[in-house]
Amino acid sequence: MNGRPAAEWRPIFAALANDDMRRVYSEVVLERAPIVDPTVQQSARTRRALEALRRIGLIEEEDGVLVARSDPFSNALRTQAPDRPDGIGRFLRDGRIVQYPARPSDRMEILRWVADQALEEGETLSEQAVNARLSAFHDDPATLRRYLVDAGLVDRDRAGSAYKRMPTVCATRKRRR
Repeated sequence: MNGRPAAEWRPIFAALANDDMRRVYSEVVLERAPIVDPTVQQSARTRRALEALRRIGLIEEEDGVLVARSDPFSNALRTQAPDRPDGIGRFLRDGRIVQYPARPSDRMEILRWVADQALEEGETLSEQAVNARLSAFHDDPATLRRYLVDAGLVDRDRAGSAYKRMPTVCATRKRRR
């Protein structure tokens, strides 16, 4: 875009928000623009719009004809695209689980992360206390708690009223059985 970084999308939007520039740009896109010729009479508004569109790189002159360029749009979209999260970030939004992974390895990774964030190793808590902590990670803390128990990351006493975070080594051994 004539020396401008591709990330500068604002001039593109500003041009397309302007009635005159949008009209002139659409005429160029539809190939209704006049051949660039200094002898052709154009209104001052049209001349200003053409100059601004050239400056931001939306149009250019090729062999005496104005042509619309699409690369400024592609470049702006490419540089403004949000980063795609990786790892467990694919399943989180604002630190909360929005979707449980289908792959067992991904599910285990997210459960380890939750266990590390919510519970101290060896810490024993009531069901209500565990649910209170897990509710920070998902709307259904009971299901999350069951997943943690099934994964061997948390141990539930026989009465089902107390939960204990398992040491990492024990959780790894349980998982391999």
